[in-house]
Amino acid sequence: MTLPQEAPVHATPRKPAPQHASLIVKGADRTGIVAAVGSVLSHHGANIVSLDQYSDNPQGGAFFQRTVFSLGHIKAELPSIEADLTGQLAKDFGLEFTLRDLSVPQRVAIFASKSDHCLLDLLWRHRNGQLPVTISMVISNHPDTAEEVRSFNIPFFHVPSSGPDKSAAEAEHLRLLQGNVDFIVLARYMQILSGDFIARTGVPIINIHHSFLPAFIGAGPYAKAKERGVKLIGATAHYVTEDLDEGPIIEQDVVRVTHADTTAELQRRGADVERAVLSRAVQWHSQDRVIRNGNHTIVFA
Repeated sequence: MTLPQEAPVHATPRKPAPQHASLIVKGADRTGIVAAVGSVLSHHGANIVSLDQYSDNPQGGAFFQRTVFSLGHIKAELPSIEADLTGQLAKDFGLEFTLRDLSVPQRVAIFASKSDHCLLDLLWRHRNGQLPVTISMVISNHPDTAEEVRSFNIPFFHVPSSGPDKSAAEAEHLRLLQGNVDFIVLARYMQILSGDFIARTGVPIINIHHSFLPAFIGAGPYAKAKERGVKLIGATAHYVTEDLDEGPIIEQDVVRVTHADTTAELQRRGADVERAVLSRAVQWHSQDRVIRNGNHTIVFA
């Protein structure tokens, strides 16, 4: 296995200590939201260790906030904090919020096909403590990576999926996933998911695409890029929706190339970008740094 290149400095995860929780707030902007959040947390003796906020228009726009706070015996305290936040934020301000104990890693299932660079990169980063998740399983429509995946002590499931009717494969996927995952990552999984499957999973799904969307959609993207004489190649990590490759974008990056690069060199360099972009997206999502708002995202990286 080829080890991945070092992650950019800003992609290094900041591991929360035990007794930390995240609070995500979104809704219509108005005066007093930050004060209300601070008041509830202060009342419970919590200490705010980081706070990020964004308003797309202070006069009647949308408001987004991510707060991380620490508190002793946090598991026991969260229900009462949630009840108070419901009164302050949901009832008084009409805001949506989620509250989560950050000491409990989110569970992820990784879907893959024959191309293994994104899959093995995630497994390597996870083993080395760079991704604060629990990898529940890897599911692939090919058995090629089974031995390597199991060498990481991760369960591997081969679920063949071919032809236009993928209902049997998706039924098996749902059986494996049910109650076992908090989100799904498509690590170059070369199958289209049905709208019914996306709805029934009930969890976010993150995909990596081999371009700045929507350019070079379909097979042979690097050959198409070579034919066009592109000077930049890139990758896009986004949430999956029924509209193919049009879901909310989480992260993107590019690398410069020249006319002298062969298709194989473009593919190799593109794979490096794909790995880095996908790992950052998975890390940020797992740390509650990504807030979806319609078809775009606010990312407090």
